[in-house]
Amino acid sequence: MTPILTITLNPALDISTLAAGIRPGPKLRCCVPVFDAGGGGINISRAIRAMGGESRALVALGGATGARMADLMAAAGINVITLHAPGETRQSLAVTDTETGGQFRFVMPGPEWLAQDVAAASDAIASAAPTGGFMVLSGSQPPGLPDDFMLQVTARLAGKARLIADTSGAPLARVAATPGLGLAMLRMDEEEAGSLAGHPLTSRAESAAFATTLVDAGVAAMVVLARGSDGSVLVTPSGRWFCAAAQVPVVSKVGAGDSFMAGFVLALAQGKPPEQALAFGVAAASAAVMTPATELCRGEDAARLLTQCPVSPL
Repeated sequence: MTPILTITLNPALDISTLAAGIRPGPKLRCCVPVFDAGGGGINISRAIRAMGGESRALVALGGATGARMADLMAAAGINVITLHAPGETRQSLAVTDTETGGQFRFVMPGPEWLAQDVAAASDAIASAAPTGGFMVLSGSQPPGLPDDFMLQVTARLAGKARLIADTSGAPLARVAATPGLGLAMLRMDEEEAGSLAGHPLTSRAESAAFATTLVDAGVAAMVVLARGSDGSVLVTPSGRWFCAAAQVPVVSKVGAGDSFMAGFVLALAQGKPPEQALAFGVAAASAAVMTPATELCRGEDAARLLTQCPVSPL
């Protein structure tokens, strides 16, 4: 299998619990919390392992929270490369109301990065890049990281590894506005894509047309636009495809995007063509929404749902 490296620069210790009747004022008595190592790249490595694959995870960790996350990842069997973070690793809290099923998510900011921290991260990424392999840079950026960091990483790789990106906000805007950037794959959701396009993308055809502009500009060789419960659109220089999401009961949407990325890159690393990788990604995302809180896709669910995620040309 082609090697995979995931990169998480703004990880979080995810804490999830349950409480009844969430409202302001009284003390809310919670159930025993569950702790998970979270953040885009970490989640992707966890989901890859759940589906029977292997990856390495480059993670910026700091302080006691970072040490606890390192222990959790080791217990999960994830091969971690630790990058020293400039402060305490952040935490996030997800509380589900047992009376309504509603989920409340509180996400803390990460530590502020200085110029030397950015340079150290760039050096670490370039050093760890697997020659000929896939690198997945996913998740939010820590405060202080420049919006053009993805561009800097791409320039330093100089074709050594194939960079796959799942980002948002200003960093995504910089990526999308850089012709010839040459990412292996770029993923975004329908809201992010609509913001870049300047109008909502209300149909699969509109999503494919916008993704085509990015592929034609050389921003990425493959562009995926996630359309929520509808499914996902993939555009490459050789074609445009849509994969329908499996119809499953939705418990929590947390981790669906990361599970998609895990299924997609794992399939590519196993030598499958992009349109088949799309189906694996959508099946993994469909499996993820069936699990509670910060739990990702289960490998057996993703495998079972694959036949319920048909791919068709657009």
